[in-house]
Amino acid sequence: MKILFLCKRRPQGRDLLTRPYGRFFYLPHELSLKGHESYLLLLNYRNEPVEFMKSQSITWISENIAPFSPLQYYNRACQLIESVKPDWIVGFSDTYFGILAEHLGRKFGVKSLIDAYDNYESYLPWCTPLHFLWRRAVSQATAATAAGPQLAELLRQSRADKTVSIVPMAADIPTFMPLDRDTCRHELNLPREKKIVGYCGSIYRNRGIQTLFDAHEILKNTDRSIDLILTGRKEKGVSLPSSLKWLGYLDDDKISVFLNSLDAAVVINRISRFGNYSYPVKLYEAMRCQIPVIATDTPSVKWILKSDDRFLARPDDPHDLADKIMKALTLDRVDYGAQNDWGQSCKAFEEVLLR
Repeated sequence: MKILFLCKRRPQGRDLLTRPYGRFFYLPHELSLKGHESYLLLLNYRNEPVEFMKSQSITWISENIAPFSPLQYYNRACQLIESVKPDWIVGFSDTYFGILAEHLGRKFGVKSLIDAYDNYESYLPWCTPLHFLWRRAVSQATAATAAGPQLAELLRQSRADKTVSIVPMAADIPTFMPLDRDTCRHELNLPREKKIVGYCGSIYRNRGIQTLFDAHEILKNTDRSIDLILTGRKEKGVSLPSSLKWLGYLDDDKISVFLNSLDAAVVINRISRFGNYSYPVKLYEAMRCQIPVIATDTPSVKWILKSDDRFLARPDDPHDLADKIMKALTLDRVDYGAQNDWGQSCKAFEEVLLR
């Protein structure tokens, strides 16, 4: 098969041309290993030279949104469809690409697939015209896939009796695996004698980060040997307590080192239109490293953790979070059982395309 993927160039801030990452890279990559031809047309929100790359059976093309607005990207997509004649057009990484994939599929008579890893409508809740176009595209696309069952059910509301298939998230392998804790702490200059609780991700108010700060205050009064260390992007205006340490935004190759430095990892979210359908990749990464995790008990996270109450903390409840962290600190490494990888996700994705 020939598959054209429409995607932004920097999902989650990762430049796909230089930093292969997540489902946006590994699904096309795994398909290419199976003998399919993948074409990734990337929309660059920066004004950089147009780039063209080819490796194995993957062709990468990056088009700028400026100076000619999205029209240049649209025209390039039309040219590719006419020259390559793909069997499928896949909308990746955002509302706009799903809408465009369905539109181009209808225009050229090509099958279209919309893939979602978040509830995109939660990003711009006020933009109802965009939501209407998104739901219409989801309803009319040949196929749809989602990162988990909760999101699949949400998309299914727009697809009547049509199915939505599940293509789960996964940790990038071999980057994430168990590593020696002392060695990792030495590399990041972290204290060996402390019990380190870590958070890796967006330090945003709407994710419930204050709950983690409050839980740390409770923990400090119980055991002063517990340190809280954060890494990730910090929202402007968020004030960090002086009792914790923030490492800033770590390079990709340091994230596994950071996770393996921890005695426990925390994944924070809230019950919301975003949180209920969020499948945090950092949770998959910590689990792959066998680090004890405590995550906010949202429907999507409960599914990832197979409803194991040891690892689930009540939303917006710092006392329950502190209690669960204390219990997690008594563990060493955790065997979470069989975990999904990108090869398995690609198999599920390929089955949708073949079906």
